[in-house]
Amino acid sequence: MESLVDKTVETEPPTAPPPDFASEEVGELYRAHSREIYYLTLRLLGDSQRAEDATHDVFLKAFRKWGDFRGDSSCRAWLYRIAINHCSNLRQSWHNRHIFTAEEGVIEDNAPAMAESPLRVLEIKELGDRIQKTLDRLSEEYRLLLLLVADKELSYEEIGTLTGQSPDAVRGKLHRARKAFTIQFQKTN
Repeated sequence: MESLVDKTVETEPPTAPPPDFASEEVGELYRAHSREIYYLTLRLLGDSQRAEDATHDVFLKAFRKWGDFRGDSSCRAWLYRIAINHCSNLRQSWHNRHIFTAEEGVIEDNAPAMAESPLRVLEIKELGDRIQKTLDRLSEEYRLLLLLVADKELSYEEIGTLTGQSPDAVRGKLHRARKAFTIQFQKTN
């Protein structure tokens, strides 16, 4: 009879080695996805400074958990899931503590180019403010679906995975979310 003590059992599968933070791969991952992650966090949090901090936090979490990435979805979808969870945690903690910034309600999409007219810059800023106010009036689920579908590289299947829904449910809710957005956007002036 064999002894159970002599058998070594590996309880955890081997994980990928942690990324070298100075490697070119890490920099490429950041360059490839940081802008999209920033815009998602910006729209979820509504504050450019918080969004910038959250974007950095998302990539730090991703680098630390790189060995846990199974590859079941695209890297972008995995980063979006981290960003959504991180922003949800931040909103809950900030909301409960009632912390507000001096630039509350200000959304900075892009710094204006030097050649743009002041009127055009103002129009873009006002449109960004209207979009953010409209998104803030929607349910969290509708807001998230609209933000995820704005990324043309995510399929309905990936959005469904991120939100825990079937692709058909995503399509249906997205249709209702677009209608709700249109109605709320028309109410803002």
